[in-house]
Amino acid sequence: MVATDIGIDLGTASILVYIRGKGVVLKEPSVVAFDRDTNKIKAIGEDARLMLGRTPGNIVAVRPLRQGVISDYTVTEKMLKYFIQKAVGKKTFRKPRISVCVPSGVTEVEQKAVEDAAYQAGAREVSIIEEPIAAAIGAGIDISKPCGNMIVDIGGGTTDIAVISLGGTVVSTSIKIAGDDFDEAIVRYMRKKHKLLIGERTAEDLKIKIGTAFKMAEEESMNVRGRDLVTGLPKTVEVSSEETEEALRETTSQIVEAIHSVLEKTPPELAADIADRGIVLTGGGSLLNGLEELIADRTGITTMTAEDPMTAVAVGTGRYVEFLAGYRNEP
Repeated sequence: MVATDIGIDLGTASILVYIRGKGVVLKEPSVVAFDRDTNKIKAIGEDARLMLGRTPGNIVAVRPLRQGVISDYTVTEKMLKYFIQKAVGKKTFRKPRISVCVPSGVTEVEQKAVEDAAYQAGAREVSIIEEPIAAAIGAGIDISKPCGNMIVDIGGGTTDIAVISLGGTVVSTSIKIAGDDFDEAIVRYMRKKHKLLIGERTAEDLKIKIGTAFKMAEEESMNVRGRDLVTGLPKTVEVSSEETEEALRETTSQIVEAIHSVLEKTPPELAADIADRGIVLTGGGSLLNGLEELIADRTGITTMTAEDPMTAVAVGTGRYVEFLAGYRNEP
């Protein structure tokens, strides 16, 4: 039996598992719910996400990964094991070769934690790959050519920005501002402007439905329910897309500034390539409406989003395994 090659995008918001020959087989939120009294895991993934902010005292729904880094080691290990078994099935005789994706700025200690968790979860061999490189491969860019490509990967917990040429990173930066911060900015804005307290999930809904980073031609609005901070009672407020632009302005500006600083450090030849080819956005955060326009407007460089931004990193991580396998001529 041929050993399975697995690529895992270990994200703050969701975990994607890619299997060679099958594509992305699993995409679930990286949330674990466990019982404090017995210390047993109650639910993992989508089932646990539904419990966020809705649990009784003894059950807690947590995200074991914070800002792209493992914050709770044992829970992450159990979660990885669960997802790998769910994706591969229990019938494998040989242990899989796993490549895991990490943000570009992680320390060696954090990298070791990811490696150990993958070995504990049953890997035969583990290779760690940097997120922007995985994102570039997944977005269909041929990274082996001597030509500059700029990738901006906006995930749940981190945004990775890198200029890639000849299969490696030339200049890169990783900032801990991404999709989750968009949600938090909306929560803060609603509290300040409407005196309304809303939860994480409501904020995410709002971001997905009418959130925008750039003024829209046509205004959109939706009703948001939460708790009135003055009366303490449930209340519904109508929010417009213009308000979300105002709520997200500070956060999106920080991402644009980070892109700017990477461009400043890019060698001139590569900068010329990027001006030609444009900036490619990947990651779930890049789905925010108006982000392409905002970056293009501020940098003057054409900006486009990869075909399937959510799965680009997982696909790239899996293809990286194939790239290595082809490299070594192994099955």
